[in-house]
Amino acid sequence: MTDSHGPAPLSRTLRAIGAVLGSAAGDALGAPFEFGPEGAFSARFPAPADGAGMCGGGGWEPGEATDDTQMAVLVGESLLEHGGLELPDVFARFRRWAAAGPKDIGLATEAVLTGGDPWDLAAALHFQTNGRAAGNGALMRASTSAVYFAPHGREATMDAARRIAALTHGDRAAWEGTAIFHELIRVALTGGDPLEAVPETLGAVHPGHRARYAQVLAPDWHPDLATEFNGAVWPCLGSAVWALRTTTSYEDAVRAAVDLGGDTDTVAAVTGGLAGAVHGPAAIPVRWTQPLHVPLPGFGDRVLSGPELVGLARRLASPGGEAG
Repeated sequence: MTDSHGPAPLSRTLRAIGAVLGSAAGDALGAPFEFGPEGAFSARFPAPADGAGMCGGGGWEPGEATDDTQMAVLVGESLLEHGGLELPDVFARFRRWAAAGPKDIGLATEAVLTGGDPWDLAAALHFQTNGRAAGNGALMRASTSAVYFAPHGREATMDAARRIAALTHGDRAAWEGTAIFHELIRVALTGGDPLEAVPETLGAVHPGHRARYAQVLAPDWHPDLATEFNGAVWPCLGSAVWALRTTTSYEDAVRAAVDLGGDTDTVAAVTGGLAGAVHGPAAIPVRWTQPLHVPLPGFGDRVLSGPELVGLARRLASPGGEAG
């Protein structure tokens, strides 16, 4: 309970907006620094610095969201239009988007979506022949589905995460990382502490993958301890949880994520989803949300603005996915 002088508790809807908007803002903030060195963001924008952030670069306009948010929007709109998870429809939207030549698309995701195989076999067939599908390409797009399935409880939200991840990633490691993210968002939307929920969440992870995730989600883990590039699902999720754990604001968490270098857009998108759900949309700097925009290749000239993302989050957060 908050006293009369404390801040009012955040509603579930506000936290849901924070998750979706926060993920998109992190994505766009990190995009120009992708594959760059550690500390590049703070070197350019020492904290605190007015106007720090949406600078554009690397082929991205200031505030332009990448494939991370574009795919999240496609998932969210499919869930709303069908009133639930219709996997063939999600895959068809992904395939239409991929065929339109988005600026950025993961290698495994592109291979699965452009290979011509059926929706229920494409990722598995790719994994059989390639053997590598533990990237963060399913985790990066999970903010909208995490919000939508949160009211259904831990088991249902983790199952939905696995099923959506499996559309493009045949390695169960990618499924389990996405399932953990879904559950941590679910806890945050209730006002709980997702960091405190990590041990219990790990208990719901597939036994063959539990130890690996327990390692990167441990309180004493640091991204410097990662054994893979943070484009892999384990260090990506671990880095996002580390950024949340070691900061006290949305802005600081996302700054820390981008400053890790490497796959900056996705690490910041995952961090932004968690931090947005914890701290709420008011904690996301306006200078980051104002220029935010999400092109949707393959879907006409559609470009979603920040307010449209807020509207999408509201619909995803309400019972049955109806506006309210």
